[in-house]
Amino acid sequence: MASIQGIFKRYEKKYLLNPEQMGIVVDKILEYMELDEYGLSTICSIYFDTENSDLIRRSLEKPAYKEKLRLRCYGKQASGSDTVFVELKKKYNGIVYKRRIVMSYDEAVGYLTKGQKAPVESQISREIDYMLKFYNPKPAVMVCYDRLAYYGIEDSEFRVTFDLNVRCRSDELDLAKGDRGERLVPEGYAIMEIKTKGAIPLWLCDILSSNKIYPISFSKYGTYYNRLLEARQKADEKRLAAVK
Repeated sequence: MASIQGIFKRYEKKYLLNPEQMGIVVDKILEYMELDEYGLSTICSIYFDTENSDLIRRSLEKPAYKEKLRLRCYGKQASGSDTVFVELKKKYNGIVYKRRIVMSYDEAVGYLTKGQKAPVESQISREIDYMLKFYNPKPAVMVCYDRLAYYGIEDSEFRVTFDLNVRCRSDELDLAKGDRGERLVPEGYAIMEIKTKGAIPLWLCDILSSNKIYPISFSKYGTYYNRLLEARQKADEKRLAAVK
């Protein structure tokens, strides 16, 4: 199991769809795409960051290069010998590079938080080792959502995903604790991602433009981080007002 690795290089575009727009897009893409074998599935990720949140603060500044480290499971929770992915996601000049290694949940916790070595050494694990040593990151935020994923009939590497019921939390940062969290986007809305190695197909461009669907800059972790900052600021203002 631990020998499985993955490297992805692609363009990713994000869109925020209201319920009506999502219904239209899903209906129209079925001529060109198929729902993957998992149907509606849950994904949970713990994002790692420094004590000062350097990684997400830098990411929100929209630099040419940025990187994220996360621990991900497919399902509502993971524990013990369950399979999880340790992922290093980098973005440079609009191109997303994702590297991941797979291991058990217990192995991942030991690797990411206790200084243990990766079960199998590889180029990817060495890159993650360097990030762990350089940043000394800790669990920062947990993000969960329910995903519908479609792949191209003619090009299986072309994918469109819809993330629903996006929820986040900053406590109990443990995949074994389940997928609860604070809702990040309005109920019924979806974050759509187009993932492609090349240009977006003309048929999909037509669907998007005719329904006034435009790309946005959106980070689940970043959006929740800003919400936490606003909540802390309001709490500080309330305390100051009480003192006065």
